[in-house]
Parts: sequence; structure tokens; C-alpha cells
Amino acid sequence: MTTSEGTAIDTAVPIPVETPLTRAGAAVDDWAHAHNADLVAARRHLHAHPELGFAEHETTAFLEQRLTAAGLRPRRLAGGTGLSCDVGTGAGPMVVLRADIDALPLPDLKDVAYASTRPGLCHACGHDVHTTVLLGVAQALATLRRLPGTVRCVFQPAEEQVPGGALQVVHEGLLEGAARAFALHCDPSVPVGRVGLRTGAITAACDRIEVTLTGPGGHTARPQLTVDLVHALGRVVTDVPGLLSRLVDPRSGMSLVWGAVSAGVAPNTIPETGQLRGTLRVLDRDVWASAEELVRTLVTQVAGASGAEVSIEYARGVPPVVNDPRNVALLRSAALQTVGTEGVVLSPQSMGGEDFGWFAEALPIALARLGTHGGGAPLDLHRGTFDVDERSIGVGVRLLARTALQALSADAAAEAPVEAAVPANIPAA
Repeated sequence: MTTSEGTAIDTAVPIPVETPLTRAGAAVDDWAHAHNADLVAARRHLHAHPELGFAEHETTAFLEQRLTAAGLRPRRLAGGTGLSCDVGTGAGPMVVLRADIDALPLPDLKDVAYASTRPGLCHACGHDVHTTVLLGVAQALATLRRLPGTVRCVFQPAEEQVPGGALQVVHEGLLEGAARAFALHCDPSVPVGRVGLRTGAITAACDRIEVTLTGPGGHTARPQLTVDLVHALGRVVTDVPGLLSRLVDPRSGMSLVWGAVSAGVAPNTIPETGQLRGTLRVLDRDVWASAEELVRTLVTQVAGASGAEVSIEYARGVPPVVNDPRNVALLRSAALQTVGTEGVVLSPQSMGGEDFGWFAEALPIALARLGTHGGGAPLDLHRGTFDVDERSIGVGVRLLARTALQALSADAAAEAPVEAAVPANIPAA
């Protein structure tokens, strides 16, 4: 083609430069497409056979068999459930990929062929998808001729418990020697084929609080002669959250919400004991570190003004998941190659807890949101009706595998020795 002045214009479409990294990514794409039916079948098997935290014995055995069949050598965690499995030569940099394998104590309310076969238990948070995705990643990467390092796949038990099975992974040293760790979580608010990313805090810390007040009890006709315990509980319920909001930076996102209040049995009797139970959530890791002392001080001051005796049980649960900027950049690069520009969306912050945050005690982390909504009414997490569009499984495999490959390639390049430049006027030896 030429312009009106006769100048030639190159209209050829640029041909992407093929690299070992792009070839490996294309091979993972091909593998995920060819094995889609197997991945769906694995997810449905896991969904039909849910197990609670630290009791995932059949799940662990199922994964162990599949990984061994792929020529890998999985190792059980010390507690007997959960696995660690390395893919690669063991040389070069290491990256960790993590999936949680436990289910919830909820009845499955879906009318599907793969519904839970165990009354009162179901995969209502997508852990069956997370597990299947990581299984697929390990199987796919095992088919590649050479990796630029080692991918450690961690199938973690007991994410739904407090403080969570992630602490076991950290304490067993499974993160030692690794440069970074990645995970994903199903998001039913995001359409299938899209990936949600966010730098910084993406989930909140979650602690459990139990407050018990005691007094001598008495008659409601004479509250001045005793400790009005119900009134004291009410002051704690309303005053402490408000005071917290004035003592910490509002950008920390701290929230104290009471979920249970109990006291008394008769309308004309002031009880001798009463109890509050609730959760404190916060997005800022530094504020989380000081939250227990602050809550204890405020509850004691507010309840103590009534004359009640105060007992506080404070259980530190899980830290916030704070996504490392460089890890998010690697996830974004992999996501762009997996789902394209239109498929990458900004993930909002969640006040929900996720024990993957414990991994940040050892190395930089990042959590991505995997879109699972395939249309129709929204299906929220932690409900017996929760289900996913299973096309999300292949997306997850391709995303996590590409992320691991890109992270290893970048870290290997960073570790490579740099030759000193020789000035042009000095002959080489």
C-alpha cells in the first residue's frame, strides 16, 4: 500500500517473537484444553467427597495417587493430611503455589449429580476448584521438558479453621528457599473468563473475641443494689466499636461486629453472667498487631465502669492478605496472556479472612480472584447452594502455571551473573 505521495506503508501485522516462555505457556494451554474433561471429573469427585480441616484423608490420598501417576513425588505434611509436591529439577529459583483442600460443615443444597455424599458437609467456598486447578498445574508442568527452576505445589489442609493450616505449612519449613508464593480464590461475583487482581490488602485479618461479664445478680426493681449486667453488655456492644473507630486510622479498615449476645432467662431478674462473641477485622497488618491490646483495654474500661468483672478471650485468627506489588505484576502479565486485556479486572477488598496471609511471614505473596460466575442468579460463598461454572478450572490452570513460569524466569534472570563490561580501549586478556 502507498500514500497519495507514493510513500510505501508497511501494513503487515507484527509476528510475536517466540521464546521458551511463550512456548511453555502455549504447551500449558494445549494441555489444559486436552485434559479439560479430566479436570472437571476431578473437581466433581472432590465436590462429592468433602472433608473438614485436618481430616482430609481421602482427599490427600486422591491427590497423592494423581500426582504419583504424573511421575511426581508428593510428600504428606506432618499432620497426615495435605501434600507438598515439587515440579522441576530442584535447581535454580523456587516459587510456591498453594491450594486449600478442606470443606465446610454445611449441608449441600444443590440438585446436581456431583452433590456432596456426606450429610452436613460440602465444598461451599470453592476449595475443590482451587485443589483441582493446582493438581492440573502440577500435571501440566510435569509434561514440560525443562523448567527455569522449581515449582512447589502445596495442597494445604484446614484453611477454614482458626488460625488455619497455613501456619503448619510455615512451621514445617515448606516455604524456605522460595522467592514468592501465589494462590487464587473463586469469586462468584466475577464472570468466568475474568481474573481479579489488586495490589496491597485484598482480604482482612480476622480475630475472634469472647467477652464474659459477671456480677452478683439481683432484681430488676432494684438495679442500684447490684451490677446491671445487661446494661453493661449493651454499653460494650455499642461503645467499644465506636471508640475503636476513633483510636485507629480509618484507612486501616478496622471493624468490630458482635455476632452473639446472651444473658439472663427471666424479664424481672438481673443475671449474674452474660457473654458477647464477635469478630474483629482489619486490613492493615501493623494495626492488626496492636488490635488485641487495644480491644482488651477498651472492653475493660467500658465494662469496668459498671462494676462488672470482665473476662476476655481473644484468639488471633489470620493476618490480612497483602499482595506484593511485584507478585501482582507477574500475575497480571500471566493473566493478560491467559484471558486478555478485557479479562483482567480490579478486585475489591474483602473483609473476609484467608489464612494464606500467614505465608507472608516467610516470603512475598499474592492472591488472585478467579471468576466463576456463569450466568443466572448469584451464588455466594459459604452457602449450601454455591457452585461454579467449570470453565473456570481451565482458566485457573493456565493462569497459575503461566504465573509460576514467569516468576521463575524473572528470578532466574535476576540471579544470573553479570559479566563486567570491558572498556573499548582496553584489550581483552
